[in-house]
Amino acid sequence: MADAPGGGEEGGGGKRHQKKRAKKGSTRIDMTPMVDLAFLLLTFFILTTTMYKPSTLQMTFPVPDEDPTDDKKTELSNAITLILTAKDQIFYYLGEFHTPTDGSGKPPTTLTRTDFSKVRQVLLERNKAAVEKLNQLARDFNTGKIDEAAYDSLRKATKGDPTNLKAIIKTDKDAKYRNMIDIVDEMDISGIGSYGVLDSLKAAEQLLLDAEKATL
Repeated sequence: MADAPGGGEEGGGGKRHQKKRAKKGSTRIDMTPMVDLAFLLLTFFILTTTMYKPSTLQMTFPVPDEDPTDDKKTELSNAITLILTAKDQIFYYLGEFHTPTDGSGKPPTTLTRTDFSKVRQVLLERNKAAVEKLNQLARDFNTGKIDEAAYDSLRKATKGDPTNLKAIIKTDKDAKYRNMIDIVDEMDISGIGSYGVLDSLKAAEQLLLDAEKATL
């Protein structure tokens, strides 16, 4: 007797059900819009950015003597000499520099110590008359009594008055470049229109400065 086909593989509902696998899509990012945006921003910043312009500081140096053998001396009236040195310290003296052996018969010069937190007050006190005139000009300009052209002209004339305080700025090897910039700013704030810069000290000045620096 022949066997009848069973219901194993084909019976009971037909073919076996197979689970279908999901197809994986490829992950691809289109970078074209981002590249376009990057170049657009780069072009924008290049066209709108102001390039750095190196700034210069104008310095006024004393005119050398026409005859270096001439021993003629000029007394510095209403003048202050500022010596910039280490640790943001400033030493100053008024008038001409005198030593015990220069034969002038005047008291030898002594140095007074200050710093950038106090030097403005020293300069303002010594140049008080000019500062008061400059402040009055500023008030007149702010209230409309004088126009900008008149203000600039009068301010320049006031700062250039020969009776105002004059300044001589000197530095030693320990001074910083920033100190020079700061002291020049103080000249403008204090209304000092006549000042000069020297990068060397007299031998007597250096000896006196070294003695003072030893106590820092």
